[in-house]
Amino acid sequence: MIKLVRIDDRLLHGQVAFAWSRHLDVNTVIVANDQAASDPLKKMTLNLAKAPGSTLYVKTVTETIEILPKLEDPKFKALILVDNSKDALSLVESYTGIKSINLGGMRMAEGKKLISRAIAVDEDDKENLNEIISRGIEVEIRQVPTDSKKLYETVV
Repeated sequence: MIKLVRIDDRLLHGQVAFAWSRHLDVNTVIVANDQAASDPLKKMTLNLAKAPGSTLYVKTVTETIEILPKLEDPKFKALILVDNSKDALSLVESYTGIKSINLGGMRMAEGKKLISRAIAVDEDDKENLNEIISRGIEVEIRQVPTDSKKLYETVV
């Protein structure tokens, strides 16, 4: 089962590996990122950051879409990480089993507007996230599990 789909432009790091993985009792972490999937050094670095007891897969977005139905098996307790709203939209367009998207980290950059402590969005992000919401999928903002959940549509 998919426990969480998270947009975090840092992908897998301590906050995700320990706070979220422990909170959700995750045993499978999937990084869905085309660049990381083709970079052996990035894969090695990500593998060092995973929580003990979990298995990490670094896949392209297309490869991730292909395995999403397999994650319905209850033996999987999966955390899926993408680094942008476009990839998150690609996942939800291809698989109806995703019910919520967590916005955990989208850094400030030129053309982006800060909407919370760690989330900055541009017009493309807004379009992608609104499309996700229009499909009945919750988009919520929380850096760590102990933060109060804020719905994206209430802060933009």
